[in-house]
Amino acid sequence: MSAETPHDDSRPDAVDMPEDAETASQNPSGALAAKAASINLEGVPTRTPTLDLWRMAWPVMVSMTLVTAVSLVDIAMVGRISSDAQAAVGYATQFFFMTQSVLFAVSFACVALMSRFIGAGDLGEARRAMAASMVIAVGTAVALVAATLAAPRWVLLALNAEPQVIDLTIPYLQLVMGSTIVLAAALVMEGALRADRNTVIALRISAIVAAVKIALSWVLIFGEFGFPRLELVGAGQATVLSQLLGLVLFAVVIKRRDGTSPASLELSDIAGSGSYLGEVARISIPGVVERLALNFALLVYFALLGTYGTAAIAAYTIGVRALSFTWVPGIGLAQAVGALVGQALGRGDTDDAERIGTRAAWLSFGVAAALGLIAGLGRGPLSRVFTDDVAVVEALEPFLLCLAIAQPMLQLHFTLGGVHRGAGETWTPMMAATVGNWGVRVPLAVFLVYVVKAPITWLWAAIIFDHTTRALWLFIGFRRGHWKTYLRDRLEAAEA
Repeated sequence: MSAETPHDDSRPDAVDMPEDAETASQNPSGALAAKAASINLEGVPTRTPTLDLWRMAWPVMVSMTLVTAVSLVDIAMVGRISSDAQAAVGYATQFFFMTQSVLFAVSFACVALMSRFIGAGDLGEARRAMAASMVIAVGTAVALVAATLAAPRWVLLALNAEPQVIDLTIPYLQLVMGSTIVLAAALVMEGALRADRNTVIALRISAIVAAVKIALSWVLIFGEFGFPRLELVGAGQATVLSQLLGLVLFAVVIKRRDGTSPASLELSDIAGSGSYLGEVARISIPGVVERLALNFALLVYFALLGTYGTAAIAAYTIGVRALSFTWVPGIGLAQAVGALVGQALGRGDTDDAERIGTRAAWLSFGVAAALGLIAGLGRGPLSRVFTDDVAVVEALEPFLLCLAIAQPMLQLHFTLGGVHRGAGETWTPMMAATVGNWGVRVPLAVFLVYVVKAPITWLWAAIIFDHTTRALWLFIGFRRGHWKTYLRDRLEAAEA
């Protein structure tokens, strides 16, 4: 997020770095850190919701586009190995996404608390909230990794993975899951910068990490420059090494920030974070339950796809990555609106918070409709870019169409969920995800597979009903307005 300087509207970005900051120095992380700036937003309203949203969202969107590009390049490289390797990536990715999404819940708790304290001008409390979030995020990552890797072969068999795919999946899964412990710390640091209205630094770090990840994947997968050809294991090693680099860059940025910045971190902040461990946990737990419910539902859905064969699994893996660029605006706006809403509520300006949320919802819905239309019309050529397997293409084209139709509702619930999470009210997003997945998608998919024995196209269509249900649930919660006072009431109760 751009670190806005409220008293000077002509400077939307206080991170005033040269365009080639990464290449201008032999120590790019040091160049980034040297330019980090803190802000003071006490008493300053958000007067232009659309402009503020886009100022904060565009770096997130570009960062997500880089992540998506890396993912697409990765799956294209793996596709040169075999369809079994692509399916192995699909299975491993389900577990990685589950862990990553749980860590996002902790990151949102960090943003909610920090944004509120920044809005109220209490920067010391913001730093202690960040420290508490770091402790919980890393501890959660360790627990999830241990649980996932306890018996991976048994879990993959339960998901209907074929024996040769399981053998490819396990070593890759061990590497990518191990990397999530590093990711946990990096996500909290990124969340702290976002709460401080600074997404530009995260964008620059993402660019460096993306370039390193692609280069390492190419070298290690195919054995270039004299390195051994490691294939899928090489892709996993590239993930670990690039995420380690990202953590180092974020750590240097945080360490070099001024001691008065809400996104700096000292040992004293960690020592004083105990009073916020409970609040971070209380905000995070519904988010963690939401993510676990969502991802376990996806695992069930994935297992149902497995009954249609490896081609269906490959189609799902390719399709999600191929269209992931279309929901980048929704993710960017969700992250931006979370920080802006949190700061507005910290100032006690509930009208401004609602105005920001409404504007973000309209923006995400409109952009998603346009991108969904483009993706739906171009599904045929897009399918053939990623695979020449006829069976995979036949399953992939209707999947891309269903994803395209679901885009407006998908991005709408992303953004409305960001409003609730930024306000620290994580129960409504949890219920929306639970009802959409376990009340709609999974039962409908089970009925289609085992009762109707429908073609796979009908299984793809269940996604549309899931996202529509979640969007409607969140919209009703937004209109009721309980999110405006939820965290304030909790903090007052805790203080009392």
